[in-house]
Amino acid sequence: MTATEAARNFATVLDEAERGETIVVTRGGKRIAMIGPAPTAPGRMVKAFLARSAGTLDPGFAADVAAARESVDDEMRSAWPDA
Repeated sequence: MTATEAARNFATVLDEAERGETIVVTRGGKRIAMIGPAPTAPGRMVKAFLARSAGTLDPGFAADVAAARESVDDEMRSAWPDA
């Protein structure tokens, strides 16, 4: 898909990416970008990483994580049910 087509149809491009498609964007016949599904990391994987890294992280990191947790509402929390 050309850059112009991608710009004019960006909502459609995002819909396709959400369905798992990867869109190659070209300009002047050259590949310049790929748009595809965002990688996911289940909450349990994040928790496992934090547990493994507990002694090596910046001392203020735990406070930052706690503040981030407090700022998440129930709707956002339900997106990561195993967190």
